[in-house]
Amino acid sequence: MSGSGATPQTSHEPKDSKFKQQALPAWQPILTAGTVLPTFFVIGVAFIPIGVGLMYFSNQVKEVIVDYTDCTNSVGAICSTEIESYNGGIPQKCLCNLDIKAEEIGDVDWDGQVFLYYGLTNFYQNHRRYVKSRDDKQLYGDLASTPIDDCSPFLKTNDSKIYAPCGAIANSLFNDTIKLQYKDSGDNWVDVPVTGRGIAWESDKKYKFKNPEPSGSPAELEKAFTDAGTVKPMDWQRNIWELDTVNPDNNGFLNEDLIVWMRTAALPNFRKLYRKLLQEGQFSTGLPHSKTYRLNIDYNYKVVQFSGTKSVIMSTTSLLGGKNPFLGIAYIVVGCICFLMGVIFLFIHLRFGRTTQEMMNIGPRSQYNSN
Repeated sequence: MSGSGATPQTSHEPKDSKFKQQALPAWQPILTAGTVLPTFFVIGVAFIPIGVGLMYFSNQVKEVIVDYTDCTNSVGAICSTEIESYNGGIPQKCLCNLDIKAEEIGDVDWDGQVFLYYGLTNFYQNHRRYVKSRDDKQLYGDLASTPIDDCSPFLKTNDSKIYAPCGAIANSLFNDTIKLQYKDSGDNWVDVPVTGRGIAWESDKKYKFKNPEPSGSPAELEKAFTDAGTVKPMDWQRNIWELDTVNPDNNGFLNEDLIVWMRTAALPNFRKLYRKLLQEGQFSTGLPHSKTYRLNIDYNYKVVQFSGTKSVIMSTTSLLGGKNPFLGIAYIVVGCICFLMGVIFLFIHLRFGRTTQEMMNIGPRSQYNSN
């Protein structure tokens, strides 16, 4: 029934277009022996040499891994136990020296850039609450506003002073001091020249971290943090404006060790870049193999409590980055499987298969007989 005051009913029928009526042109491949078998062989022939190439570049990378979880100091005390003792509320210091064997360095110089990493195991930086425990606004230099509650319980002290930086990530900052040393002609141990600049992502330094104003000198940086009423995180041994005692510009929220640590790892076993070799003097071309090396470590970071381990990794890089044989092995395995499957399917096809023409002839005849 229709009238002058009736409202026409709205139709929900899709428009008569090819897209909405699912009538667009489509292509569906027909999988036959003539198309499938060449695909298996092409993948096998292509992937195997690619995998061999990846393995070659990975093997060109020189790498030394030194585990120092249970290293001992000069009197034989285990450092992981030694730092459990406190003196006036401050953990005991522990220094350990670890010799690097000549066979680990090899008989060839480490040419090019050499990187120094620290590695941790069983440390779950990917935990949901741990990843959220930070305040990006504070890390970008805003000390005036109160950080978000995600930083709790590492947000403020009992007397309501704000931690800067706040949160569990910053509070657990890796604080071992690692030095690579070599023995000179007088049998004295000398530090290998390394730098802590250029180890963080440029995008992080530019867009995610910024020091509060004023921050021109260390004194001004200290004043900016103290005037804002902030204090260092509870587990830190140094204030944020004195994280780098060698380079005053590498302090505050722009300290590159802090920036590297704040980029959380995806897996519980990870390594993070610690230092880069300064190519100067005797090390202008890299790391000479003829010298005797050792690691001098100021042991502070606790890992035994969560059944973790610590290690130092010295490594070069190749055209494809660091040492990673997994990708090459994966390509070779997939290539071999595809080639083997191609051979098996080819044998089955030659022994039991039919041609496309035979299949077309069988189809109508079988349909007629079934009727």
